[in-house]
Amino acid sequence: MAERSFVEEVKKLRLGAGEVFRGEGILAVTKALLESGVNYIAGYQGAPISHLMDVLADAQDILAEHGIRFENSASEATAAATLAASVNYPLRGAVTFKATVGTNVASDALANLASGGVTGGALVIVGEDYGEGSSIMQERSHAFAMKSQIWLLDPRPNLPGIVQAVKDGFDLSEASRTPVMLQLRIRACHVHGEFTASANRRAAFSIQQAMEQPQRDVSRIVLPPASFVHEQEKVKERWPAAVRFIQERGLNEFFAEQADDVGIAVQGGSYNTVIRALQQLGLADVYGNTQVPLYVMNVAYPLVDAELLRFCEGKRALLVVEEGQPNFVEQNVATVLRQAGSTTALHGKDLLPMAGEYTTAAVLQGLRGFLQAHGKLATQPAPVRERRTIPLLPEPVQPIEASIAARPPGFCTGCPERPIFTAMKLVERELGEHHVSADIGCHLFSILPPFNLGNTTMGYGLGGAGAAALNVPAGKRAISVMGDGGFWHNGLTSGIANAVFNRSDNLTIVVDNSYTSATGGQDILSSKAQNPTRSTNHAIENAVRGVGVQWVKTVRRTYDLKTMVGTLREALTTGEKGPKVLVAQSECMLNRQRREKPLQRAAAARGERVVRERFGIDPDTCTGDHSCIRLSGCPSLSIKPNPDPLRTDPVATVLDSCVGCGLCGEVSHAAVLCPSFYRAQIVSNPTRWDRLRARLRRGVIGWLQARDARQRERFAF
Repeated sequence: MAERSFVEEVKKLRLGAGEVFRGEGILAVTKALLESGVNYIAGYQGAPISHLMDVLADAQDILAEHGIRFENSASEATAAATLAASVNYPLRGAVTFKATVGTNVASDALANLASGGVTGGALVIVGEDYGEGSSIMQERSHAFAMKSQIWLLDPRPNLPGIVQAVKDGFDLSEASRTPVMLQLRIRACHVHGEFTASANRRAAFSIQQAMEQPQRDVSRIVLPPASFVHEQEKVKERWPAAVRFIQERGLNEFFAEQADDVGIAVQGGSYNTVIRALQQLGLADVYGNTQVPLYVMNVAYPLVDAELLRFCEGKRALLVVEEGQPNFVEQNVATVLRQAGSTTALHGKDLLPMAGEYTTAAVLQGLRGFLQAHGKLATQPAPVRERRTIPLLPEPVQPIEASIAARPPGFCTGCPERPIFTAMKLVERELGEHHVSADIGCHLFSILPPFNLGNTTMGYGLGGAGAAALNVPAGKRAISVMGDGGFWHNGLTSGIANAVFNRSDNLTIVVDNSYTSATGGQDILSSKAQNPTRSTNHAIENAVRGVGVQWVKTVRRTYDLKTMVGTLREALTTGEKGPKVLVAQSECMLNRQRREKPLQRAAAARGERVVRERFGIDPDTCTGDHSCIRLSGCPSLSIKPNPDPLRTDPVATVLDSCVGCGLCGEVSHAAVLCPSFYRAQIVSNPTRWDRLRARLRRGVIGWLQARDARQRERFAF
């Protein structure tokens, strides 16, 4: 069950030649693949291209009509290795995953693919997750492309440019016999626009033909002595072929090339930002017409020396706009200019930020400094004409950033992973702190308050491997955590099997919430859903036992805090040697709500009886201990003023966002036996019996409240 369905949107993929396609960048990529005659597509979900996999999954009927094989790969390495089909056959293949972590996982397959080269077009679509909206380490794919000589496209972020880049990518790959990487930045993935569609086309050479007519070329296999020849072939044949194609096809663009004696070289993905900054300086309009010459490198690698030198001819200065560090492009440009004896002054990171996302504000400051330094702008900015406005709100006394507390990311309301870490905190009170090797996924939020658990995280599915060195006799056992997505991605072999082989005595907790929740809720091998196109319902416990783990426990309801605490305590104190695995199961609450809420609304609309559970706190009973908040951290728990004038501590309260998971009450009872929590049922379309019970309850409660009021009045005197 993915985060959302694209069933309606994928209907646009059937548009024919001349029709106008309107939609999001990811949908445009899918349409471009269909128009390119692709044979197969594979990939692993991850921001910002998770929904490309979701779109492809929802479009399987259209893909099948054109003979296209689509796979949800087990990992990025699996996806990249799929491109082996293009090595010996004229088959066009595309794979997609998140960069740079996905590229790191896929690196072995990609390096071998780039070494031997390809016959059919091989396109690697990477979601470049760089900048303040990213969830990973701040690196770029550029370095990998340079290392393996994989050509890197970075198109201007508009739909016609993105679609053309997909088609050019396949053609460039076939012309140079080299895999091509198409970098889609976050904004390019989510940009909306339109383009004129072409007809979808079926590949001339099919996968069936390849299977029936096997071909073999030993020179394409990365094995000595052929592997030594590959490096020479890359530099002497494939690289020049790629450069010729880039020039002949005009993949890079020039704007107002002769308009001035200074210019800007910018990667295509940053073009929109540069244009916005030039607009604010009065040097460009909303249509992209610029007074400052621009060299837009839609091919970020390789750099085309002849084009760069032509652009710099007659120019006093050049500014290279390259997001991130190291400044690969700037260094390359410097080498080309100096070797050619060019006198053009080069600027880049001396005026622009060394690292970090190039927002319009950051680029504007760098452009202003560049143009002022070369006499193209006044040293002092022109005075801004005062605008008369009617204030809708009073002016803030202080900047809004100063008045808002930092809000770190955390678990969703009712998340079944929260009780796992609550249990760990409760066991910690008994047994002391343990080293916790964290992993990639939702459970990584446990490193933040209120849990503060987790010492390291090394990669997806590497929670177990991250604690491998801490496997010596000691008074405590190390704890590793991984999700079910990470388990099937990498953790079964690199974590669990490795622990068995090396006779680990540590504990691994596998968080089984039925989906790869962190990437959008896609199904995996252990999902409980009956997926019509995938094989599911394969128990993690069976796989763990299959590689040799003897001590395996499964908690089938993580909200049962007593069972979670008891099982954790046993795992950390048992005298049994060998690796221990605890599978903690409960469905992702976000996906559960996505599935159940529409059904509940539909049932209520039909007049059926629908019951929803909510929890509440009696403010007269709450002591203000707040252990429910400290050991849960649920967003639906908050505080409010104490109704008792003799007590100053605020009391806990449950907000309307509560989904009735019950953890807060479980926590309170486990911590201090708090009696202030109560459970309520909200009944839509109640029956006569429901109404009768409600009247009886109100009558009894009203009588008790009146009696208590009379007693208080008696004692008042």
